[in-house]
Amino acid sequence: MAKEKSGGAFSVLQRVGRSFMFPIALLPVAGLLLGIGSSFSNPTTIELYHLEWLLGEGTVFHIILSIMAATGNVIFGNLPLIFAMGVALGMAKQEKEIATLSAAVAFLVMHMTIATLLTLTHRTETLQEGATGNVLGLTSLEMGVFGGIIVGLGVAWLHNRFYRIELPNAISFFGGTRFIPIISTLVYILVGAVMFFLWPIIQKWIYALGDLVTKSGYAGTWIYGIIERALIPFGLHHVFYLPFWQTGLGGTMMIDGVNVAGAQNIFFAQLASPNTTRFSVEACRFMSGKFPFMMFGLPGAALAMYQCARKDKRKVAGGLLLGAALTSFLTGITEPLEFTFLFVAPLLYAVHCVLAGLSFMLMHIFGVAVGMTFSGGFIDLLLFGILPGNAKTNWIFIILVGAVYFIIYYFLFGVLIRKRNYKTPGREDEGEETKLYTRKDYNEAREKADSGNDRAAHILEALGGRENIKDLDCCATRLRITVAEPDKVNDAALKATGASGVIKKGGGIQVIYGPRVTVIKSELEDYLRETENQ
Repeated sequence: MAKEKSGGAFSVLQRVGRSFMFPIALLPVAGLLLGIGSSFSNPTTIELYHLEWLLGEGTVFHIILSIMAATGNVIFGNLPLIFAMGVALGMAKQEKEIATLSAAVAFLVMHMTIATLLTLTHRTETLQEGATGNVLGLTSLEMGVFGGIIVGLGVAWLHNRFYRIELPNAISFFGGTRFIPIISTLVYILVGAVMFFLWPIIQKWIYALGDLVTKSGYAGTWIYGIIERALIPFGLHHVFYLPFWQTGLGGTMMIDGVNVAGAQNIFFAQLASPNTTRFSVEACRFMSGKFPFMMFGLPGAALAMYQCARKDKRKVAGGLLLGAALTSFLTGITEPLEFTFLFVAPLLYAVHCVLAGLSFMLMHIFGVAVGMTFSGGFIDLLLFGILPGNAKTNWIFIILVGAVYFIIYYFLFGVLIRKRNYKTPGREDEGEETKLYTRKDYNEAREKADSGNDRAAHILEALGGRENIKDLDCCATRLRITVAEPDKVNDAALKATGASGVIKKGGGIQVIYGPRVTVIKSELEDYLRETENQ
């Protein structure tokens, strides 16, 4: 029974984690707009490079860049609402569009209730500084993305429970999916009233915990980095780091007269401010540490795996590892490399977690203040480290530490792979395929897709059939499924469809396909719909 409960909790947590990916997927675009727009419309930058004639106020480029900065900023400024809608979208099992609309309504209702009570009771004057803020034009309690998550999870629960409800004939029009925004409105009036009394207490706890994290110093930063990487195999890292990035747990700061909470929010508020002379190291300690091991360390490990490959397989392994290393360097998407040695050599992954934590700590020690939208690749380094300037970010230490990390990963991984004879790409036994994607795998997958629904049919069969699937979704690299009977899932058959790994925890199943997973998910959903009545 305990095992079932654990699996059930894991299944719920992985669904919550994947639902965070919907709003998180917006951040790279928002960050690109804000990063380019703010950097090149900043008066200091324009004056420094004598670009008044091209980018000065009143020029066409200044108008375009100002619009880019403003549109990027509005996304970051309204993340709580976006999270409310995104979480409801991800957690709803059917009729997702209704859940999404209902979440937006519930979010407005909850904050209007709080705002009205604040006005009627004059309580704003007695709350601590920064406890209230502007939420879509309302003076409400500053709940950050926690407010959005509370709404998204609650509305999704109401939706999944009541979207098929049948009401008496006289009011049957309001049954089914029409009932969801109605019940959500009523419930979140009550939730708003409860939050009016409860949230200031929770807020004090969050700020106290954030203060404790800040006082933990370099050791706390190292532990944070270790935990963040250690949760990658379980797909729960989003659940862990998001509160640091988006709430008072990651610190608070007054910027241009506005109290900003959350490490990522602080960085982007400073990026958008023309008054910023130095980005906050305390906020960026939760982000900057990713750059050295993502841009340099893991490519070093890839080179070590290539050097350790057998000569007859080195060409194939090299093609795979080069693509994965470039992906890690440019975009910070590391899972193809991390899962390669996670499944064949867990010890290498444990070493990687420790080194990743150390990377976070070193960036903190050296005062590096480079933020990010999604992950620590060169694109984010260019936008949020190099373009703002070394005086603001101290980005040069990423390159210096990164060069050392490349050497450490290369030699350490090479020694461990040879000494323990790990079956990394190019060292597999005869007849075994590598864990990364080859061009042959891609062509086979494309041929299967072209031939109809072969791949989807094979995946469905490997998952135990239609009746075994309770919920289906994906994140950036993994197909995430909740199944009725985990024993029916065939790991070997899933790997034969191109999966590089399968993770099971009770009824929660994660199948790692890499960045093409969204296409695979769509194929599978289309196949399920097409064969529903067959």
